[in-house]
Amino acid sequence: MAIALKRAYDPIEPDDGERILVDRLWPRGISKERLQVQEWLKDSAPSNALRKAYHAGDMDWSAFRRAYLAELKAHRETLRPLAQRARHHPMTLVYSAANPDHNNAVVLRQYLGMLGK
Repeated sequence: MAIALKRAYDPIEPDDGERILVDRLWPRGISKERLQVQEWLKDSAPSNALRKAYHAGDMDWSAFRRAYLAELKAHRETLRPLAQRARHHPMTLVYSAANPDHNNAVVLRQYLGMLGK
């Protein structure tokens, strides 16, 4: 399974494959034409409460990761077809967070990897 991660503000590349926005909020200052995503998984993004708690510093990365994985379990059946598509086609999860190592797309990619097995 090859799922790439890319910031919404990074250039689009031909090998991005299917581009999927995985944030609850649309990235600031980017038009739909410029972002070029085929799908927006708004409901599978972290809940507003979880997102705000993490950004406010009320929880560390490990706590955020555990809480978000618990939320993702509620969307298992919705995400399973996405994981299956990723097994056969290139896919890029698009996110807007500044930190490339600690963001919801990192956790979602791990979860999709578990579902796709």
